[in-house]
Amino acid sequence: MPDDALPDGETTNQAIEVLHQIKDKRFFLAVGYLKPHLPFVAPKRYYDLYQKSEIPLAANPFPPKDCPEIALTTWGELRAYTGIPAKGPLSDEMARDLVHGYYAATSYVDAQIGRLLAEVERLGLKNETVVVLWGDHGWHLGDHGLWCKHTNFENATRSLLIFRVPGQKNPGSKTDALAEFVDIYPTLCELCGLPIPEGLEGTSLVPLFDDPNRPWKTAAFSQYPRSGVMGYSMRTDRYRYTEWRPRQGGDPVAVELYDHVEDPQENVNLAERPEYQKLISGLKKQLDAGWKAALPPGAAN
Repeated sequence: MPDDALPDGETTNQAIEVLHQIKDKRFFLAVGYLKPHLPFVAPKRYYDLYQKSEIPLAANPFPPKDCPEIALTTWGELRAYTGIPAKGPLSDEMARDLVHGYYAATSYVDAQIGRLLAEVERLGLKNETVVVLWGDHGWHLGDHGLWCKHTNFENATRSLLIFRVPGQKNPGSKTDALAEFVDIYPTLCELCGLPIPEGLEGTSLVPLFDDPNRPWKTAAFSQYPRSGVMGYSMRTDRYRYTEWRPRQGGDPVAVELYDHVEDPQENVNLAERPEYQKLISGLKKQLDAGWKAALPPGAAN
């Protein structure tokens, strides 16, 4: 099966065609890919990159200790597909088949991105084109007994974010700084010499390109709902703190706290332990203060 027999391959063909039409003027080109979203479909050669028998399964296929039920999901999106059981866990064989498919679909879309970037370079645009690559969410692959997204856990809320900037001071560098997708727009504005509008919640990430280790945001925020309840989650450099609040107001119906230094897989919810109540009090205030109180030193929004 050729790559462009699937939508993402055809999207790359069309993106390259448009690129040829706009290459001689200033342009903004947004290219959206489907994979590795369900269903996990890719040409066979991408499956052949991986030996299925060697693919590891999740090391923590169980809910976090003391985790509230509301934080979990029955992953209904996956269960709608043929062959997936209507309830209960997946067999190891089925889980490995799914992870294999996820790997193949990821490699397939990686190849499409590679085709597009190769054309940017072939047209002589590499040194004057800013490229940003991101995904809209993470994905559970059996960790905590979960599949799909639809949670406030780290594996669902965290995603890749990569910038390639001509003349970048530290190309190839990484940073542990907290960043959010609302930061992409002001970053592109600054990189392209455009005015940054007032009233944005995001902050330009350009200072991190010059100094990836500089002090930055103290927290990043996300949210995901359940019926009648909203889960508000905050990630600091060490902790993930989540409150499940009734939409009509009132005290949280459940709270979660995970220590990413001691427990990077979020296997133990510490929220009910007496020795963490002082920390939780501070994190609650930080969550209530919101994004404006978490801005980098010297940032103005």
